[in-house]
This record gives sequence, structure tokens and C-alpha cells, in this order.
Amino acid sequence: MNHTPASDTPILPDSLCYLNGVYGPLSNAQVSVLDRGFIFGDGVYEVLPAYDGHIFCFEHHLARLDRSLAELRIPNPLSRPEWLAVARRLIQSLAETTGVANQLIYIQVTRGVAPRDHVMLPGLKPTVFVMCGEMKLASATQRAQGVACVSAQDFRWEKAHIKSTSLLGAVFARQISADAGALETVMFRGDFLSEAAASNVWVVKHGVVMGPPKDNLVLEGIRFNLIEAICRDQGIPFELRRITRAEVLDADELMLSSATKEVLPVTLLDDNPVGHGAARGLPGPVYERLYAGYQAAKAQLAA
Repeated sequence: MNHTPASDTPILPDSLCYLNGVYGPLSNAQVSVLDRGFIFGDGVYEVLPAYDGHIFCFEHHLARLDRSLAELRIPNPLSRPEWLAVARRLIQSLAETTGVANQLIYIQVTRGVAPRDHVMLPGLKPTVFVMCGEMKLASATQRAQGVACVSAQDFRWEKAHIKSTSLLGAVFARQISADAGALETVMFRGDFLSEAAASNVWVVKHGVVMGPPKDNLVLEGIRFNLIEAICRDQGIPFELRRITRAEVLDADELMLSSATKEVLPVTLLDDNPVGHGAARGLPGPVYERLYAGYQAAKAQLAA
């Protein structure tokens, strides 16, 4: 039998990664086929941005990792200082070998290796994997003109607050927008806004920034607390509550937030311009203030 890889098989990078206590080339990293992360998607992950070697919102990301692990009954295998040491070593390695300044640190913890059984077997040794890669931020054109999104029904499970590696629902959701040539898929559970495939969604009406409540139907993005803090500092009203589809369609501004998007304006939803009057289909003033506040928060990293 010929096991020669196809010519179009992607070439994996040789950047340094961390796997179960060992540092080595990413292209050589391997896990057991009986790892429950591979068999069941039984694991969680985090993605941390780093700007010029400085990790952004490290404590908030690790707190969410703790929450996700607790939901899955997986003990956190590393302490805060150990996680930080691993991340810093990988950031430094990638910067030295490639010159990449802005990076994403990907952390994944699975329940571990065991014979295939749906029951959460106790006492397994978690599989720990960490890698770094270049962070590609939104372009100047996207920020100046905004981005297009499409809407869809949120067909995923009802434990969206867990940052699970079981991401097939998000894959399908993101493909909806990819097929339409849009950046993201804004989703609704029934008549209420939940989130996008890989972003949180923010609605602005009459100067008020609104987002869905923190519950099991939405992954609490790290930017939830950050955007609330920016709003507080700038005197912008902020609230979390159920937001109807009609309110989204009638919004003055729509925005996405995530590690790579930071805060990004949505100016087209289902081919319809967002907003009203002269600002219809253009990034709005609240976005400009939030983006400026976000950049100020980043600048404090190097202060």
C-alpha cells in the first residue's frame, strides 16, 4: 500500500511547540489515536493574543480555561506560572526564528488517552498542547469600510459557554459565511441574538452598546469585560440582555469582537447596509471610540 502523501498536503511548520512537557518541532508532534480529544472532541482550548511579545489579558484567558476545564471535570494540569513560562518560551522562539511580532498562543487540554468509552473516566493524565502562530489582524480597508456578515439560525448545542474543541457546529456556521463571501455568520437562537461562528456580536442603538447575557448559550469572550471597561471609561452606556432579531436589523451599528478581530465594524448584514441616515453602511462613531480604547489597552502592555 502506498502511503506517500498527496502533493497538495500542507507542509506543517517547524516552529517550536509544547506537548506533554516536551518542546519540539510542531511538524513532529504526535498524540495517540485513542486520545479522547481525537475520538470525542473531549477537551477545551484557549487562544491568547500577544503583541510584540506581551500577552494580552493573560489572567482573563486562564480564568476562562479554568472554567471550561471545571465544566468538563478535567483538572488543570499546569499552574499559572507554568502556563506563562510555556507561552513565553514559544513566543520568544517564534519571534527569533521568523521575526513575527504579533502572535496567537493556542492552548489545548484534553482528558487524555483511554480505551474508547463515552463515560468520563477518572484519573486520566490530561494531554497538554501549546503552539504559537502569526496573528493576522483586520486590514485597514476592513476597518475603514467595515465587513459583510450573513445571518443564520444557531443550530449548535446548549453549552456554548464551554470553549470546547468540539467545533463542528462552528465549522458549519463559519462555512455559511464563507460560501456567501462574507466574513462571519451572525446567529440567532429563535428570535434572539447569540453570537457569531468565531466572534461575539455587539449591537449599538441610540449610543448604547448591547450584547447578549453571559449564560450557557454564548461563549463569554474575553472582550466582554474589556469592552465593558472601555465603555465605562468613555461614558458609553453598556448593557447585557436578550437582543431580538428586529433590534439587530434596526441597529445603528453592529460590531464583532475576538482575539484577531479586536473590535471590527459590520456594515453589511444579509446584503443590507447597517445603520441609518448618512452613516448607513459605514463604520459608526461608537466603533471608533471602542477601537481607540482597545488600542490604548494594548499600549499599556508595553508601558
